[in-house]
Amino acid sequence: MPEARWRRVVLKLSGEALASAASDETIEAAVVGRLAAEIAAAVDELAVEMAVVVGGGNIWRGTTGVGEGMDRATSDTMGMLGTVINSLALQDAIERQGRPTRVLSAVQMAQVCEPYIRRRAIRHLEKGRVVILAAGMGSPYFTTDTPAALRAAEIEADAILKGTHSGVDGVYSADPRVVAGAKRYDEVTFMEVISRDLRVMDLTAVTFCRDNKIPILVFDIMRPGNIRAALAGERIGTLIS
Repeated sequence: MPEARWRRVVLKLSGEALASAASDETIEAAVVGRLAAEIAAAVDELAVEMAVVVGGGNIWRGTTGVGEGMDRATSDTMGMLGTVINSLALQDAIERQGRPTRVLSAVQMAQVCEPYIRRRAIRHLEKGRVVILAAGMGSPYFTTDTPAALRAAEIEADAILKGTHSGVDGVYSADPRVVAGAKRYDEVTFMEVISRDLRVMDLTAVTFCRDNKIPILVFDIMRPGNIRAALAGERIGTLIS
């Protein structure tokens, strides 16, 4: 059996990664199914323990409501509920691949999923279950990048895998979709990300990972095979350390 680069990881997915680029679907079954198959296969083949944090931007983004005059706390709470919907969709798809999962939510909803409890999350991981962490931190004013960093520290993850979409396959000196000739980095330090304002993740999350020595691998989640490649240590994306 090939060895994984890291024993336990947090995979961070944006909500938009689950949506269809070709239609109005907020959750496209084919996309979710492919990601689920890759997650299940990577966990099986590499014997890695994986927690997943998924955003909710395909359903509702807190800043959208604020821009229309909505109370920020209310709008962000709606976004947290969107992450629960995405988490349940991902859970269903992964379990159809034969891999047991658990959804743990920072906002308690006992009829739907388990509450997030640190020791419970770790125990599920030790039993080989994919743990899907929903509802962010349960508090407004944070993107889902920050709870991904916090949960990674709490469950003693070795790294965060930050999956990107829209054709961006790592950390660039500028947005490659806008600036022609933008430079992609193979490796970059936390301080370079902060000082150059590279905007790969929420600044709070980047600072937290720096302080807690949690490396971040930024890679294109939409390219088939990249989840396994990232876990196997192949040179893809950008490593922030």
